[in-house]
Amino acid sequence: MKIVEYDDKGRRIESEPGSAPKRTPTSALAPQPDFRRPDAARSPVTQTQPRRRSSSSGIELHMFQTGTLRTKLKYIKMNQGESDFEIPVPWFLIKHPQGNVVIDGGNAVEAAIDKRGHWGAVVDAYDPIMDVADNCVDQCRSVGVEPHSVRYVLQSHLHLDHTGAIGRFPRAQHIVQRIEYDYAFNPHWFSKGAYIRADFDRPGLDWKFLGGEYTDNYDLFGDGTIRMIFTPGHAPGHQSFLITLPNTGPVLLTIDAAYTLDHWNDLALPGLVVSSADAANSVAKLRKIAGLTNAMVVTGHDPKNWESFLKAPHDFYD
Repeated sequence: MKIVEYDDKGRRIESEPGSAPKRTPTSALAPQPDFRRPDAARSPVTQTQPRRRSSSSGIELHMFQTGTLRTKLKYIKMNQGESDFEIPVPWFLIKHPQGNVVIDGGNAVEAAIDKRGHWGAVVDAYDPIMDVADNCVDQCRSVGVEPHSVRYVLQSHLHLDHTGAIGRFPRAQHIVQRIEYDYAFNPHWFSKGAYIRADFDRPGLDWKFLGGEYTDNYDLFGDGTIRMIFTPGHAPGHQSFLITLPNTGPVLLTIDAAYTLDHWNDLALPGLVVSSADAANSVAKLRKIAGLTNAMVVTGHDPKNWESFLKAPHDFYD
């Protein structure tokens, strides 16, 4: 497995596992952007009406899901009851002239083949309802994207419902926060069930690690289309994504920094959290960005919010 990092001069460093140098601050990689837009005074958009697209600007955001998770409300909204609650498991594909990008990939296909064999006792709390055909590789093919054409796999974090793309795209570089990658191998006891080591501890992967606040707002292509926003709390190395499209404009993918609109509106904490304070601060940070950009806000697992968006393979945003 090749590990790619950057030093404090922004120079690329490649190393083998066990020999990687300690990361030094690299703020030069990600200067603080000006998120403001001329139309930012308008109210943030959170919903749109379904439609089918027949043309494209050349940059596209496709919203997929790998089935659902059947769980209890308390596991999504902390301390809010034992009622049954079923949530979508979204993931995202971005078509870009400089290369296709997959964000997370949802559940691994193994969760559809033998969920208890792959997830173990976790299925007693989070039961994946997923067909084999829901895997991210086959869904990419449904919109004309073959595995070898994916350039990047971006990991919001490494929880089991977000690792479906790891190792599935042979030419892709995988980008994750360094603190998240390290934590996934040795999580706290209360988070251990959320990490399936077989999903991310794979040979031959090309990893690139980001450095938290030092690389915050990392601009993947240098054109402002995809920015990675450090949002710890739910997981120590969680990151969200600001996608700016030619026609739609900014789309803020909170991922699990805000599971639902209740989390977005400070009415609930995540059912699983490593730092409640960090989680609350991350939501506040994202709300500020949404206000400055007039972004369309896509929360991580909100059933009603998710219903309102255009879904792949039949539609997309551009």
